[in-house]
Amino acid sequence: MKVIRAKSAGFCWGVERAIQIAREEAQGGSRRVYTDGPLIHNKQMMDALSKEDVQEVGDYQSSQDLNLQESSSKESVVVVRAHGISPQRREYLKSLGLPFRDGTCPDVGIIAGKVKSHAERGYDVVIFGDPKHPEVIGLLGYAAGRGHVVQNMEDLASLPPFSGPVAMVSQSTMFTHEFQKLTQLLSEKYPELVVFDTICGATKERQSDLVELVKEGAEAIVVIGGKHSANTRKLAKLASSHDRPTFHVETAEDIDPEALKSFRTVGVTAGASTPEFIIRSVCQFLESL
Repeated sequence: MKVIRAKSAGFCWGVERAIQIAREEAQGGSRRVYTDGPLIHNKQMMDALSKEDVQEVGDYQSSQDLNLQESSSKESVVVVRAHGISPQRREYLKSLGLPFRDGTCPDVGIIAGKVKSHAERGYDVVIFGDPKHPEVIGLLGYAAGRGHVVQNMEDLASLPPFSGPVAMVSQSTMFTHEFQKLTQLLSEKYPELVVFDTICGATKERQSDLVELVKEGAEAIVVIGGKHSANTRKLAKLASSHDRPTFHVETAEDIDPEALKSFRTVGVTAGASTPEFIIRSVCQFLESL
């Protein structure tokens, strides 16, 4: 089987930075690192980091109270996940009394800054994204009650009427064409709408590179990444929209050879939280079919 790999498959710089921060703080396992929810959305990478005493605590949405005990044998430190957290959650984590390090992706930090500054100036802020995703939950915390999350036209139509200025941002891992469509519709109602295209470059690059796989002759697409990873799920949805059989897998063990045996050329891409060792193993397995 011929395998075409997308140029941008794998870690984005924000994920690499978060992992580097966690490893720096762990100091090879000499310190215990607590991450408030998964540092990144990839179980296999979190399992690998656990061997360096990087421990995921809390829950997916960083909403639970944490009971962190200072280790008697080593120092402990709290590291913020790449998706970011609300200012209220940040204050809570700092109150736990442990050293604190921020692993928030700088791109997400920029979005939070735009949300905060505009909410403070009296804007209602519309956020295009998944209301249950930890990034969006964190961004809402910066809106100080002036934030509104939308995923589609129905959500847009259900927004309350705004009497003052309105700004719109996006979760960093959304589809560009959907964001453009919703901003166009909202600007028809609010001509002075301030729009910030905050979909990150890594997301756009992965989406455009997937389209290239189709152009290069991929008969089916294998998308590698965590089931909770928003950008990975978007890649799988995009591949399906191009009328290509699409297989979302976390590892090579998830691949069904029978389902793929009829294809001569398969395209492979991966979400921004997928480590290289998993991508390589999937490609090798497919090439062996």
